Amino acid sequence: MRQFHIITASFFGTGYIEKGAGSVAAAACCLLLYFFPGSIINPVSAFSLTLILVLLGIWSSGVTENFWGKDSKRIVIDEVAGMFITMLNLPISPLTLLAGFILFRFFDIAKPLGIRSAEKLGGGLGVMADDVVAGIYSNIVLQALCAFKLFST
Repeated sequence: MRQFHIITASFFGTGYIEKGAGSVAAAACCLLLYFFPGSIINPVSAFSLTLILVLLGIWSSGVTENFWGKDSKRIVIDEVAGMFITMLNLPISPLTLLAGFILFRFFDIAKPLGIRSAEKLGGGLGVMADDVVAGIYSNIVLQALCAFKLFST
């Protein structure tokens, strides 16, 4: 079971990359979203899949913190979940994925608007919470950009 949590928390080993593992995991997520047949997934299924990913991330990051330490750089499942949240109910195109990636990484790294306080929650919930909030903020901005047709998709 330990190996399952290592694979999950590190997103199939992505967390072992020395520099920029979080950005690499978020970019890998963008590729998955682009090549996954998103047209056959309805919004309820996309939300359910994202919720499962978040819950699995809470569990696995909580377990791996026991031997990797608090909010280890190896844990990148939070970035993957944050990107899934960023792209919920949005058209998947190279432009929206690029904008989503940039917005998510901005909110995740800068941690404005109370995002930093979400990190203070304990265990796996604390690991995941800041990325969930960053994903929500990114999604709101992207929804507005799409609604106001500030860029074509």
